[in-house]
Amino acid sequence: MQKTPIILAKPPAERGNKAAPTPPVSAGNPTEKPIVLMKSREESKPSATGDGASQAPAASGKAEKEFQRPTQPVYQIQNRGMAPTAPSSNVDPVIGQAKLQPPERMKHAIKLVDDQMNWCDSAMEYLLDQTDVLVIGIIGLQGTGKSTIMSLLSSNTPEEDQRSYVFRAQTQEIKERGGNQTNGIDFFITQERIIFLDTQPILSPAVLDHLINNDRKLPPEYSLPHTYVEMQSLQMTAFLFTVCHAVLLVQDWFTDLNLYRFLQTAEMLKPSTPSPSHESSGGPGSDEGTEYYPNIVFLQNKARREDFCPHNLKKMHMVIDKLMLHSHLKYKGKSRFAL
Repeated sequence: MQKTPIILAKPPAERGNKAAPTPPVSAGNPTEKPIVLMKSREESKPSATGDGASQAPAASGKAEKEFQRPTQPVYQIQNRGMAPTAPSSNVDPVIGQAKLQPPERMKHAIKLVDDQMNWCDSAMEYLLDQTDVLVIGIIGLQGTGKSTIMSLLSSNTPEEDQRSYVFRAQTQEIKERGGNQTNGIDFFITQERIIFLDTQPILSPAVLDHLINNDRKLPPEYSLPHTYVEMQSLQMTAFLFTVCHAVLLVQDWFTDLNLYRFLQTAEMLKPSTPSPSHESSGGPGSDEGTEYYPNIVFLQNKARREDFCPHNLKKMHMVIDKLMLHSHLKYKGKSRFAL
């Protein structure tokens, strides 16, 4: 029974002076035949006659199809992030992949997380399964100008009316009653694929006052309103430390030691996030690239003229170095401190 395929296949007559060891290879199970070896045999024997010639084109076509498969990478991404049919004009000639469509144009910021720390469904249509974006977040105390700074960085200019800014700033009425404008987290996506995240003020007395005066029910794990406000601020900051490439810390004077203690606490509460392979490095303070930490920029708003003195700037850098000595946040660099 094992010799029957060798007798009926007639391979010696068509292969001419080929040695006999090849028929046992063809007599095996065809599903176990390596595709690459079949293609190499066709290249070495371009001419064939008889039944072998009729089977060669099919085997060659199958071999070429299998051989080309690894050379055509597919960019796995959500369909709404690329062209629906990916015509030839939308294919990158360098990498041979479909070009990503620009994000949907936004006219104003949209709520991402509400004041109860719940995700908002209205933001899901703008968030695509893409990673080629730059995420910038901002934190700071109440009234330091976070929303104004994010609007100027994203799409607005100082000459424009503040009422047309993408992130709404405090109105005069809100300032007079000591309230806050932003609740939760708002986001805005530019056409350059930069996501800006504006947050409500950390440790905000206005949020605490709103909780107390409106008798809002606290979660069962919190017994006091100020504890809830502090934990809410820590959760938002830890979230920014997890998803952002850069975080701006805004303060209108230098400096509040309690703010640095707050940063260190939020850093300890940050969920464990593996660092991408291209960012892994064995440098000092990088923790061998196993844990991701964002870049943090200390931005002093409403700076005075004497703050720009080189001697004062050097003192500010020395204070930050001592306060952030044991931190893994990437605060050292050309833009670690801005005025």
